[in-house]
Amino acid sequence: MNDPIIKVTDLRVLYNQGKSNEVRSLDGISVEIFPEEYVIIHGPSGCGKSTLLYSIAGLQSPTYGEVVVGGKNIFKMKKKEKVELHRSQIGLIFQAFYLIESISVLNNVCLPKVFGGEDVKKRKEEAIKLLRRFSIAEQSGKLPSQLSGGQKQRVAIARSLINDPNIILADEPVGNLDSESAKNVLEILKELNEVDKKTVILVTHEDEHLHYADRVIHMKDGKIIGIDVQREKRPPSAVEEELTAEPEKVSNEMRILMRTFRDLSAMQLGVMLVPFKAKQLLSHVLSELTEEQINAAENILKEMLFKNINAEGLEKNLDMTFEEGGANWNKQRAGSFSERVDLILKQVEIINNSPDSAVFSLSAYLIKLFGLHFEIFDLLKFRSALKLRIENKLDRFGLQQRLDSSKILGGMGLYKNTSEKIAREVEIIMLLKYSA
Repeated sequence: MNDPIIKVTDLRVLYNQGKSNEVRSLDGISVEIFPEEYVIIHGPSGCGKSTLLYSIAGLQSPTYGEVVVGGKNIFKMKKKEKVELHRSQIGLIFQAFYLIESISVLNNVCLPKVFGGEDVKKRKEEAIKLLRRFSIAEQSGKLPSQLSGGQKQRVAIARSLINDPNIILADEPVGNLDSESAKNVLEILKELNEVDKKTVILVTHEDEHLHYADRVIHMKDGKIIGIDVQREKRPPSAVEEELTAEPEKVSNEMRILMRTFRDLSAMQLGVMLVPFKAKQLLSHVLSELTEEQINAAENILKEMLFKNINAEGLEKNLDMTFEEGGANWNKQRAGSFSERVDLILKQVEIINNSPDSAVFSLSAYLIKLFGLHFEIFDLLKFRSALKLRIENKLDRFGLQQRLDSSKILGGMGLYKNTSEKIAREVEIIMLLKYSA
């Protein structure tokens, strides 16, 4: 468990290299994935997330860099070795299903075993077990064209599991499904991870899928722009490597923050912490802007965090054109963003300057922001949990656990999505209050 099952190092995929129309689909990607993790690669269309998945699968050759799967560089394997890797270690699930329409459901599931020369009766028995598990055994004699989209995807999942691989790679597997079928497929992937102990890597652009993951890798323009850790499954040595860097410089408060913001490191102490804060605050509040607009806004936001401008100056600069030195936003977006940032920074100021009243102010802010309603006893529990986080006696995940655990177990009993949003809001405030 101490070694990553997948290690991607400085991976770059370029199309039309050296030409005027050169495209960087992946630009220096490095990431490690450990056994039994559920990792989601998330980002907008065209950000490179599927290219990264296909590179891990060995289906996309890199221009530079390497991908190591199970201790072997996948792109240095001989053709026969790569075929065996796909046959026995990696299960692939695609949005388009890729079932063979001319053969039965049962034979589709058996197909990966055909090339291994397994006994016909035995492979059909194993296929039926999988089809039965996914409640589709009664369709085994039908052709794929006779199935619904959700049924087809369950057949595709069964096919990917027939050789019992330890890694499941899923590329937008619910993109063509209705909401109920999509939920069923996502629950199957969750079960494969939690019960069967498979390493699952899911590519999606949907925010509502993210709660399934242990870690979420956020991508944009071929780069990793952030990693959220929701449940830590990596071995302690992998996490401690980050947390113990330059130990004399890393305070307990920063160690706790580093559990949430995985790309936050001891190297960013001092003046380098402000650009990191600006980037995190921007991504926390905003989406759907061009890279140029985001980069310009980030520079303006740094000026505010350095206290060179106030909220009014932030709004004014965001609304200005690029030619005027602004971020080329519209007035409405600039206004709402500036107001949101100002509210967050006011909470930061209260925690720093009035610690005695910080819990009351923060709880009131969160109650209003998320439309919460508490009885007095629950309000006291809510404030108690916030106090522990402010005092760095809890990290983000400890706070989240207190919020979404059942009341019988001493928690708040909030919906999981609400708990995640509250914990994330508190964490961005804690990051902004942190000073080296």
